[in-house]
Amino acid sequence: MQTRKLGTELEVFPVGLGCMGMSFGYGGQPEAEAIATLRRAVEIGVNFFDTAEV
Repeated sequence: MQTRKLGTELEVFPVGLGCMGMSFGYGGQPEAEAIATLRRAVEIGVNFFDTAEV
């Protein structure tokens, strides 16, 4: 798996998952679907999650 270095120590998957749409942004989605999305992302190697609210 390729990674990208952020700062001096952190290495992340080159594609991140934006999570704003899982809460209020873009109307949100049911909690079970949001959890399934997060779990699938972890399964395929995503370890960079953008959780900023704006």
